[in-house]
Amino acid sequence: MYLIPKINLNKKIFFSIILAAFPFSFIAGNMIININILLIVFSALIIFWSSLLNIKFFFLDKLILSYFFLILFTALVNDFYFYSEKMAWRGYFGTITKSIFFLRYLFLYFILRFLIEKNFINIKYFFLSSTIAVLFVSFDIFYQFFNGKDIFGFAGQGRKLSGPFGNELIAGGFIQRYALFAFFLIPLFFKEKNFNKYIKYIVSILFTIFLISLILSGNRMPTIMFLFYTFMIMIFQKNVRKFFVPFLIIFSLIFFTLFQTNHKIRNNFLNLYAQVSTISSLATKGDFFNKQSPQYLKEFTSFYHTWLINKYIGGGIKNFRYYCHERSYIPKNEKFVCNMHPHNYYLEILIETGLIGFLFILLIFSKIIYLTFVKKYFLNSNIKNNVLIIPLMFLFLAEIFPIKSTGSFFTTGNSTYLFLIMGLIVGILQRENLIEKKN
Repeated sequence: MYLIPKINLNKKIFFSIILAAFPFSFIAGNMIININILLIVFSALIIFWSSLLNIKFFFLDKLILSYFFLILFTALVNDFYFYSEKMAWRGYFGTITKSIFFLRYLFLYFILRFLIEKNFINIKYFFLSSTIAVLFVSFDIFYQFFNGKDIFGFAGQGRKLSGPFGNELIAGGFIQRYALFAFFLIPLFFKEKNFNKYIKYIVSILFTIFLISLILSGNRMPTIMFLFYTFMIMIFQKNVRKFFVPFLIIFSLIFFTLFQTNHKIRNNFLNLYAQVSTISSLATKGDFFNKQSPQYLKEFTSFYHTWLINKYIGGGIKNFRYYCHERSYIPKNEKFVCNMHPHNYYLEILIETGLIGFLFILLIFSKIIYLTFVKKYFLNSNIKNNVLIIPLMFLFLAEIFPIKSTGSFFTTGNSTYLFLIMGLIVGILQRENLIEKKN
């Protein structure tokens, strides 16, 4: 009998460490991310096979399952089209193969949900590793800024600094995705250490570090989203509203100092302002194909006629790059070459899984928002007492924010992050009995 608690403790440590490795796997690259996914999925399947077979699905689970079924179905339809048109160069089973491999995120979601729900993961390790990882990336960007190269010898590119990500200019996105865990690490998990009287100083220092590194990275949208969820938390969390004025002062001082003293940063944000102004002006006039249109606007507008090709079930994941060139309307004077994706999650989902897939995603996202944000701040629910859900909830809202440019929804990094956050959220809700059976 003594061995059972010990075995369960070892399992908990094992899966907690695997989860904690995810932030560093994002730094290491897609291959390590996939290894990490396979490790946690196959380990859980081997150890908890019988228990996983008895998982009870509620409405949100059924929506997610239905969306993945649609991905497989639309892949089959589109690959049949490629086969019937004798497009061997497309690969007759290419979409089906990609869709089957995409199922790993479905397994990741359910495995994480199960492990959190059954208390086989100590989420403190994930918060701690996220904090260490984001601090490492931030200080590596500082080093790169002052020395021209980071500690691995990677140089920045133009107005952007990549830190440890090399040729991938995504350092700002990484910081935005993981910085929030650092703010909650001490208040949630180290209360017994009597850190409370130092929290306001620690939080202010962390905010300064992350904001400066975000601005230096040159990734403008992550900087905006970081500020977005920071101020959203201050608005909705009464106990942190006292930080609003200090954060506003810190932000103003940092931004205007860097803006005035560094020409790359100044040009970067002036360029953003010019792009937003141009896009707003052209959108108001309906002149989407103007020669002066920024690249992002051309990518956004190319989506509509591409979507019309497969309106209801889509063209299959990662097939935008093909169907975009087949759209019915291409301006004669257009020199724009279709990108790999339309740089917005929702537009990509519309194109590649159609209107049906788009509705499924809206229902999935809306359900999670209702179970977390709405119930915590607007309804009389037990989730009001759950603090652990706050960083995950606001990071989820930032990730699915509709009016922003994004990478591809169906790539390894983005899909892993989104389904990881979703799995953690639903697992916590299930563990605390915060999801009613009828949901």
